[in-house]
Amino acid sequence: MSTLDLNPYLPTERVTLFADVILPLPLPQLFTYRVPHDLNDAIQPGARAVVQFGRRKIVTAVVARLHETAPSRYQAKYILELLDDEPLVNEHQLRFFEWMADYYLCAIGEVMNAALPSGLKISSRSRIQLNPDWDRSGFDLLNEKEGKLIELLEEHESLTYDEAAEKLDVKNIYHILKGLTALRAIILFEELKEKYKPRTIKKVRLVPHHTASEERLQALFEQLESNPKQISVLLSYLQRVPVHANPAYNEKGIEKSELKGTGISASSLATLTKNGVFEEFEVVVSRFPTTGKAEKLKEVVLTEQQTRAREEIIRLFQEKEVTLLHGITGSGKTEVYIDLIRRALDSGSQVLFMLPEIALTTQIVARLQKVFGQEMGIYHSKFSDNERVEVWQSVASGAISFIVGVRSAIFLPFSNLGLIIVDEEHETSYKQFDPAPRYHARDASLVLARQHGARVLLGSATPSIETYHQARTERWGLVEMLQRYGDAQLPEMELADISIEKKQKKLQNGFGTALLDAMRQSMTRHEQVILFQNRRGYSPWLQCQECDHVPRCRQCDVSLTYHQAAQELRCHYCGYHEDVPRTCPECDSPKLMAMGAGTERIEDDLKLLIPEIRVQRMDLDTTRSKNSYQQIIGDFEERNIDVLVGTQMVSKGLDFDHVGLVGIFDADRMLHFPDFRAHERTFQMITQVSGRAGRRDRRGRVIIQTHKPQQAILHKIVQGDFLGLYLDEIREREGFFYPPFAHLIRVTTKCEERKVAFQAATALVNIFSRHLGPSRVMGPEAPVVERIRNQYLQDVLVKLERGKLNLKAVKEMIRREIRTLETERIYKNVRFVVDVDPV
Repeated sequence: MSTLDLNPYLPTERVTLFADVILPLPLPQLFTYRVPHDLNDAIQPGARAVVQFGRRKIVTAVVARLHETAPSRYQAKYILELLDDEPLVNEHQLRFFEWMADYYLCAIGEVMNAALPSGLKISSRSRIQLNPDWDRSGFDLLNEKEGKLIELLEEHESLTYDEAAEKLDVKNIYHILKGLTALRAIILFEELKEKYKPRTIKKVRLVPHHTASEERLQALFEQLESNPKQISVLLSYLQRVPVHANPAYNEKGIEKSELKGTGISASSLATLTKNGVFEEFEVVVSRFPTTGKAEKLKEVVLTEQQTRAREEIIRLFQEKEVTLLHGITGSGKTEVYIDLIRRALDSGSQVLFMLPEIALTTQIVARLQKVFGQEMGIYHSKFSDNERVEVWQSVASGAISFIVGVRSAIFLPFSNLGLIIVDEEHETSYKQFDPAPRYHARDASLVLARQHGARVLLGSATPSIETYHQARTERWGLVEMLQRYGDAQLPEMELADISIEKKQKKLQNGFGTALLDAMRQSMTRHEQVILFQNRRGYSPWLQCQECDHVPRCRQCDVSLTYHQAAQELRCHYCGYHEDVPRTCPECDSPKLMAMGAGTERIEDDLKLLIPEIRVQRMDLDTTRSKNSYQQIIGDFEERNIDVLVGTQMVSKGLDFDHVGLVGIFDADRMLHFPDFRAHERTFQMITQVSGRAGRRDRRGRVIIQTHKPQQAILHKIVQGDFLGLYLDEIREREGFFYPPFAHLIRVTTKCEERKVAFQAATALVNIFSRHLGPSRVMGPEAPVVERIRNQYLQDVLVKLERGKLNLKAVKEMIRREIRTLETERIYKNVRFVVDVDPV
């Protein structure tokens, strides 16, 4: 037995703890802070701490690890405050953050910033207060504005910078603050505000004394009998809360608004509360409406094809971490998902079901809610900060075991993941483009699953070439469902050659005869139509018919898109907009013509070509508000819309019973996009939107307008020949050394000076070539749009053979060399953006 055990009165050694914390800033390392001794027993890895960074900045950090070693390069500041009694971020998440920062070549603080809902981050707000030690005898030395600010601070405990500036009627208050700070007349400080606020409701109940017995309740009635209005309040309460049957009912009380809604006197209720008859209290409630008890999941009656798929997936999960479910549109993948989710939940595991864009998949979400009810939570960017915090807390506490979410849902605090389903795995929406981390949620989910020992099911009717290659080469499992549910037929697909009609001047506003006739026939049969054009706005550009001038963005190297409804020209890269000119800015000619067709123009043209039809547009411009997308979908389901014109939004997750025709307005634009994935993307997009045509007992029809119907890729689309597409693509990518045979890392230099951006990119090419060999480095090359937001861009592409190089070492070299360039004076204004696995 130790001396300490023998004598409990001996003093224990005072341990000085240090915490390495993650700051929500793009900094390459963790920072060490000293733990106040009174927090030694409370602080844990994963908890949030408020710390000071630099002279004035107050930020919310996350504790990564604890130790007893002081930093050697700087004096550790103290942690100011600990926000959590229990870790907000669990051990799995901390490891996941570290992996993501390492793999995607970004700072772990950037990962944390993306992961935590902003409602969980403390914000600081600069405030001004009067220095209590200031001698007012110096007041006469102040100028007018300084004196007025002192007087304001004598009336108010403190003011924000903005409040002070507004009261003084000045735009720039900093010179006033500088003078008063020098005189030590004021104190500047940071007020911390925690953004998350739980939702509360006000309730009322009888003071418990009155409900203790029938006699006391009767005595209360006798006490109030001279005041009918107060008796009315009491009776109204007792009708809703039968305390005479059970006094315990009184504890929960009733919502104050509900009681007021019965027509009672509000002043009488206030008087009764003041006199100690009633008491008010607040309770915290969820921001999410209760959907009631989940419908009892009837054993989903799977078809023979679905049963085979389910059994094969379960078998493959025994030996492989990842399985691809390749099921054509309408094959019934959702029923298989539901069955597997239920099995995972029944085993006690958590489930993450990922969708590319939650707003575009309302039908499947509604279906899942009917099955899983309150077992299921939803997580996406359309939620408010407070709503996202509540979902986070529900997952952390175990209140919710099943999450349906977009890419950011991979950051939730799962502790026992058993299954991750990534639906429509080919979608580019899973890729985060800006800001860092530029992660791909599908790829990251594989790592997340491995950390938890979970299984991943990838689902798609048109898998990405990389995913299908992994499955075909048996690294992952492969299950295929190649028949539509209930023997429904695939749509009849046809190519409409509009080049001949264009020469004969028979095209009507871009519509060929075949598509227009088919739409009129659909109207006659009372069928609905979906028309796809992956370009929003009225027209891609305006052009002067005299001098050929095209209005361009002032900040980006692109033409301005014409939006007729708003009567403006708009840049879709930076948001710059201007009024539509009446005459040409160059030659003053009034002959400005809209060139090309976006969804807005197609909508207008259809109303002229077929006046009797009801047309609605669905694109980014018409779905900006929170519920606009659901409203359009609801109107289409209720058949208040005949033709739905839209961008890729109309291709995702929709299942309508009355769509007989899908029209592809312009297939060529997608095919000729300068990207090695152009054919793959075109196949995916057209196949997905075509899947909306025809269901169950009716065969749909798809018309694809093109100027070159002889293109081989179009015939593969018409034949639904995904395997043929894959074999062609995989052969070409192997020959030209593209994924899945190579890892790609793109580094983009951005600078307001074109020459400097090019010089920085050239320096990168030279450095990377020296380390990796010139055959693995491409560039520098200007992207399709060379200037965005007044920043000139240059791309450097690094290609690395899979399995032949140490990828981790190469990434570390890239990170190191970029940091070295950033320290050079010539490149001080250059921003280096690294994108690992660009799409």
